[in-house]
Amino acid sequence: MKNSKYIWIIGLVITILIIVIPIVSVVADSPQVDPSDPWSYVPQRAPHVDHTSLIEGPFETGSDVTRRCLECHEDAGHEMLDSVHWTWEGDPVLLPGRDEPVTIGKKNQINNFCIGIQGNWTGCTRCHAGYGWDSADFDFSEEDNIDCLVCHDQTGAYVKSNSGLPADGVDLVASAQSVGVPTRQNCGGCHFNGGGGNAVKHGDLDSSLFFPTENVDVHMGRFDFQCVDCHQTENHQIKGHLISVSPNDDNLLACTDCHEGVIHEDSRINAHLDAVACQTCHVPQGAIRDATKVDWDWSTAGQDIPEDPHIYLKIKGSFVYEKNITPDYAWFNGNADRYILGDVIDPTQVTVINQPLGSVDDPTAKIWPFKIHTARQIYDTQYNWLIQPKTVGEGGYWTEFDWDLAARLGMETVGLPYSGEYGFTQTEMYWPLTHLVQPKEHALQCSDCHGENGRMNWESLGYYGDPIRWGGRTAFLESVVPNMEEK
Repeated sequence: MKNSKYIWIIGLVITILIIVIPIVSVVADSPQVDPSDPWSYVPQRAPHVDHTSLIEGPFETGSDVTRRCLECHEDAGHEMLDSVHWTWEGDPVLLPGRDEPVTIGKKNQINNFCIGIQGNWTGCTRCHAGYGWDSADFDFSEEDNIDCLVCHDQTGAYVKSNSGLPADGVDLVASAQSVGVPTRQNCGGCHFNGGGGNAVKHGDLDSSLFFPTENVDVHMGRFDFQCVDCHQTENHQIKGHLISVSPNDDNLLACTDCHEGVIHEDSRINAHLDAVACQTCHVPQGAIRDATKVDWDWSTAGQDIPEDPHIYLKIKGSFVYEKNITPDYAWFNGNADRYILGDVIDPTQVTVINQPLGSVDDPTAKIWPFKIHTARQIYDTQYNWLIQPKTVGEGGYWTEFDWDLAARLGMETVGLPYSGEYGFTQTEMYWPLTHLVQPKEHALQCSDCHGENGRMNWESLGYYGDPIRWGGRTAFLESVVPNMEEK
């Protein structure tokens, strides 16, 4: 009996060791996330493959290069055809107050910068990831039209021209042999110059990010992050969305994708995280190196007066640029409403083209920083809707300086009637500030928001004053709002 007891104990110990040792081994062999090392959260970049000996010319056209790329990268073509970088149009979404889903994207929507691409394809599609989009008849099913080089060229000398075609003089062989993982130079070539020039459209994307210091952007400056390290890509589907062209949050990229768990040592800061976006504190200013456009007045175009690209151009009108801007703040739940061509406006009121959705009583919304771009743009005074004018090419405003003709040709293109009467109305667009992340030492402090001269307009955010008086949003909603409703 005594021996059998020992045998039973020994057997139990052996069984435990058999189970535990493999688990310990697996844990020991698993990669550990080091919170102090930002690279712990970022997938390893694909190794560079030198294509010098793999690609030979000559190439007469960009499409010739694409056909060569697809000989080896057989899946890349149909992957790209399904990407928004190719279609410039998202999946249908149901917007507030509408009965039917609508598709939204640069392909078919209006903005308050260059207004819209329809009828203006040859100029606007310089940044399209394709070749030859010069009309409504562009073939989006043709893989040969894909431009591989705009994202993968590493010579730094690849330039696109009208309709997205390679500019004259581009060495296609050298570009094709240089290809690699996209860098900030690839992404920034288009995204830093959105709206027609450096820093025009965004308040947080500009040429200062090509080679930034950590005080411009801590991720790109201190750690040399490339865009694709955060905007991780699978099968040519790039993570992240912008509410100017993608009003739903299906592809949302969040700081907490990497910064997980208890993020701050100070519990008072962590208590803010249910109501305040990371960017609100960590992107305290926009346009910190390069001034960004904050206002565009199309109504002043056409005058023969001195020109300055930051003040006035005859073809575009008057501009206001500002540097080191303090953001506007709004509740944002990741979704937005969207003005659609043909929507009736009230020209006596400001038309918000992409209103962020969310409110103080929306538990999914947080306070976000935005650059708000204002404009005065053309509209039909009889139909009361915004006009998509033709600006580029024959009959376009930039050629004829005739708004009536530009409006007539543009509305014919989009299939909407034009009354023959036009005016100019005030519009706004919201641009989230999510780059230019500062070192933690430069984040906003309590007094920046809650001080006597704090930057927050609490009333516009739905509060009856500084929420610190109630102990935050939840306490405010629980104690103040019910009382107000009863009254």
